[in-house]
Amino acid sequence: MSARKAIVAGAGLAGLSAAVRLVEAGFAVRIADSAAQAGGRCRSYHDPQLGLTIDNGNHLVLAGNTAVARFRTTVGAREPLAGPAQADFAFADLGTGERWTIRINDGALPWWVLAKNRRVPGTGLSDYLALARLLSGKAEQTVGDRVPVSGALWERLLEPVLLAVLNTDPAIGSARLTAGVVRESLARGGKASLPRIAEPTLAAAFIDPATAWLAARGAPVALGRRLRAVVTEGDRVVALDWGNGPEAVSEGETVVLAVPPWVARALLPDIDAPDAFHAIVNAHFAIAPPSDAPPMLGLLGATAQWLFAFPDRISVTVSAADAIVDADREELARRFWDEIQRAYGFAAPLPKWQIVKEKRATFSATPAQDAKRPPARTRWTNLFLAGDWTQTGLPATIEGALRSGETAARLAVAGAQR
Repeated sequence: MSARKAIVAGAGLAGLSAAVRLVEAGFAVRIADSAAQAGGRCRSYHDPQLGLTIDNGNHLVLAGNTAVARFRTTVGAREPLAGPAQADFAFADLGTGERWTIRINDGALPWWVLAKNRRVPGTGLSDYLALARLLSGKAEQTVGDRVPVSGALWERLLEPVLLAVLNTDPAIGSARLTAGVVRESLARGGKASLPRIAEPTLAAAFIDPATAWLAARGAPVALGRRLRAVVTEGDRVVALDWGNGPEAVSEGETVVLAVPPWVARALLPDIDAPDAFHAIVNAHFAIAPPSDAPPMLGLLGATAQWLFAFPDRISVTVSAADAIVDADREELARRFWDEIQRAYGFAAPLPKWQIVKEKRATFSATPAQDAKRPPARTRWTNLFLAGDWTQTGLPATIEGALRSGETAARLAVAGAQR
C-alpha cells in the first residue's frame, strides 16, 4: 500500500500545524512557501538598524491556549514562553497620570471582582455582572450589542484588551468571536488568562522547532516557491502551478492551502474569504527597560497601546492602526519614545529604533467579515483550507491559526481513510 501524500502550500503557523499533524498521521508531506523564511506573520529576523533579532510583531498567546501547547509539545519546542506568574495586567493613563493593576485570581470563580484593589478603579460589582453577556454572543451581534461601551470598566479594561484581541474597534467587533476568547481565558480564571510571549523570539518558540521536526521526518520546507495557479477538474484539484507549468496532483493526494485570504481568493475565486483588514504597527527600541518595568503595560491617553519590556529592548504595539500606518516612521518613533519615557518615568535620548508595519495584519473581526470566513472543507474533495482567516471560532490569533491546521489535517486524514 503506497504512502498517503499531501502538499501544503504556505509555511506560516497554519501550514506548519497542518504539515505536522499530517506527518504524524503517516502522510508523506511536501510543504512550500513563497517567502525566504518560514513563519508567515510570525517571523523573526536580525535587524541591522537595531543590531538585534526581533519579531515582526509582539504576538501574544495565553496560558490556556490548548493548540499552542499541543503544537509545541509535538515539535519539542524547548524555549519557554515568558510571562508573569499571576494574571496581573498593569495599566497607565498618560492623560490623567493614574495607574492601576487588574489582578485576576487563579480559579474560575471570579472573586477578584469583589476586591477593590484587584478590579478596575471606579467600578463596582454590578459593572462586572454584565460580563456574563459576553459569553453568549450571537453571530450577527457586536460586542456593543452585548455590553455597555462606556464607563470605567469599558474604557479601562474591556476596550484596550478587546482591541488587542480583535484588532478591530471592539464596539463593532464580533460578539461571537469575543465569546470564543472569553470562554477560554477569563471565564476559566487567571491560570488560563496568563499572558505568554515568545522568548527569545517567535522563531525559537514556534517556527524553528517545527521546521526542524518536519525536516527530520522527510518533510523539509521549500522556500521561495510561490503557488501561481490551482487547476481543478470536477470535484478534485488535479494540478498545481509553481511557476514552471502545472504539476499533476496524483490520485489520492491531498492539498492544504494555507495562504493569506487574498492569495486564496486569487487562486480560487469561487471561495469565500474576508476582504476587509486592519493594520498593526509595532516599534522596537534598542534599550533595556527599567528594572521595575512590568512585562506588559497597557497605555491609555497615548498612541502606543501596549509596551513590552524585553531584556534588550522596549517594544510597542498598536492594534487597528489604520490611522497611523502611513505616518512618517521617524515621527512615529519619536512619538512612541516620548510616551515610553512618560510611562516608565525616566528620560533618555532616542535610542536606535525600528518601526514594523503590517497593513493587512488581520481580517476585520466584525460580524459581517466573520460571516465570510470559509470552513476548512471545500467543494473539492482533496483540497482543504487552513489559516486564522478560516472558520475557527476565534479572531485572527496564533491559537486560531494552529487549530485551523489541525482541522485541515484531520479532514484530510478522514478523507484518506474513506
